[in-house]
Amino acid sequence: MNAEIIAVGSELLLGQIVNTNARFLSQQLAVLGINVYYHTVVGDNPDRLKSAIEIAEQRSNLIIFTGGLGPTKDDLTKETIARHIGKNLVMDQTALESIEHYFKKTNRIMTENNRKQALVLEGSKILPNDHGMAPGMVVEGDGIIYMLLPGPPKEMEPMFSQYGANAISLQYDAKEKIVSRVLRFFGIGEAALETEIIDLIDNQSNPTIAPLAGDSEVTLRLTAKHIDPDSANTMLDEVEKAINKRVGKFFYGYDNTSLMKELTKCLKNKNLTLAAAESLTGGLFQEELTGIPGASSVLKGGVVCYSPEVKQQVLGVKQETIEKYGVVSEQCAIELAENAAGLISTDIGISFTGVAGPDELEGKPVGTVYIGIAIKGRPTIVEKLNLGGTRAANRIRSVKFGCYFLLRYLKESQNAN
Repeated sequence: MNAEIIAVGSELLLGQIVNTNARFLSQQLAVLGINVYYHTVVGDNPDRLKSAIEIAEQRSNLIIFTGGLGPTKDDLTKETIARHIGKNLVMDQTALESIEHYFKKTNRIMTENNRKQALVLEGSKILPNDHGMAPGMVVEGDGIIYMLLPGPPKEMEPMFSQYGANAISLQYDAKEKIVSRVLRFFGIGEAALETEIIDLIDNQSNPTIAPLAGDSEVTLRLTAKHIDPDSANTMLDEVEKAINKRVGKFFYGYDNTSLMKELTKCLKNKNLTLAAAESLTGGLFQEELTGIPGASSVLKGGVVCYSPEVKQQVLGVKQETIEKYGVVSEQCAIELAENAAGLISTDIGISFTGVAGPDELEGKPVGTVYIGIAIKGRPTIVEKLNLGGTRAANRIRSVKFGCYFLLRYLKESQNAN
């Protein structure tokens, strides 16, 4: 079975809201073993919606609509589909009573147009709306299944999970299940990663490998189909092993994780504490880290040391270090990391100093960055970056590289032990 998701609503095209419904439905359909090849968004216009339906019918045998089931004049999904497939709209008494009960319960006057929400396609299977008013419905015609769902995610998601998925399963017995896994990489570009595994991509069939570039990151989505989910996962394990033989040093996690989440988890597991000295990043590292639940158990504090005076007076960077090497230097990064850990009494100190832009500093070009990492009992390490992006991008990428380097060193230390 091939599915298409059609989201109805001009507000989506205007960018007023994000179409999270399509993402949710794609994930749920994958579990059912149903392919989703197209996402369509169409405004509140009956002619354009009719055209979108006609196109979808040529390439999909399950069409799921979200939105356009409300009481107002521009809610026209039901009416358009009814005309298109030759079905009447009839009043669903159960839905009408539920709507009337809602207005009585909230002590509000029910206007006549709210009755429209209880209209359903004749002969359709009704999907109750436990979190709103307009019911959903499923109807079949000429070998195509049409499913209509409300637009608000708080109504659509539970409706599909509780009623919609089962309604599809009753009409479609999927032999194969789809299992997906996302591998996350940092420190290697999309083109470079693809070059390393190009033969695996070219020879893919099942599982499939799909690269996707992110914000300074690259992800690979691995997808396998099999009757037995355990066998599908075994297939994914084999492909993942082949990929990591080539680019494993850049791999840091799975699915919806992030560098900050992985770093926090690693520090917690090792019972290590962290302090930060931030010049270039101006507190961005600590802001990102404190956005992760549990960060308070690993981050004790830090210093935003933008000026040379703060570097000297608060963090104890030697005056001769600044005079001889400058604030944008390996030597300054070392003292910042070591002294931050000493000042705040932590196991690890990390420092960021560099040239964010737009102008060069101390004769060093924009994008020059030094990240210092002082781990108790180990020599302090400094990583130099030559980023050369915009000011905002340089700061964000510096924070991510700081996470990546620290996470890598901690894992290397663990492997060495």
